[in-house]
Amino acid sequence: MTPLAAAAEAVGAFTVTNIDDFVVLTTLFAQPGRGPGTGRIVSGQYLGMGALVAVSALAAAGLATVPERWVGLLGLVPLVLGVRGLLALRRRRAGEPAVPVVRGLGGVAALTVANGGDNVAVYIPLLHRSSGADTAITVVVFAALVGIWCAAARAVAGHPRVTAGLERTGHWLVPTVYVVLGLRIVLGSGLLP
Repeated sequence: MTPLAAAAEAVGAFTVTNIDDFVVLTTLFAQPGRGPGTGRIVSGQYLGMGALVAVSALAAAGLATVPERWVGLLGLVPLVLGVRGLLALRRRRAGEPAVPVVRGLGGVAALTVANGGDNVAVYIPLLHRSSGADTAITVVVFAALVGIWCAAARAVAGHPRVTAGLERTGHWLVPTVYVVLGLRIVLGSGLLP
């Protein structure tokens, strides 16, 4: 495969598997002062994506085999975070600031990995059929796109209308997005009969 074709394939694979992650990133960036902060969000996103690519590369090389339905267990991470956030919201008194669902670098990385079941399903066959040079191109493209994804999500989250809307609804919207995301991952994996 030519380097340009490998790069184009990597862009396509990243974009298709990370549309939902863009929504999650936007909600994280839209919590100024309450969320994990820009540096932790970006670092957590890089750590999480790095873990997904590493697991996919290992599986593609035949060093690790994980039944696809077990990937659904990763959905428990956002599900638990969302339920915890909704319960904290229910216990919160009127006028108190909302407690962020994800606070630190580890939480962002875990959320990225948990949201990455579809990433692994796409990246394993992509990396399995790639040469060493194509894999290197894919990793470089993915790294660049993580930065672009974070910058775009931060820009969208900073838009006055988005910020105003999330200010009104964010205290319940963010944990609800995580609950829905977790359920989608668990139910879509075939883990449950």
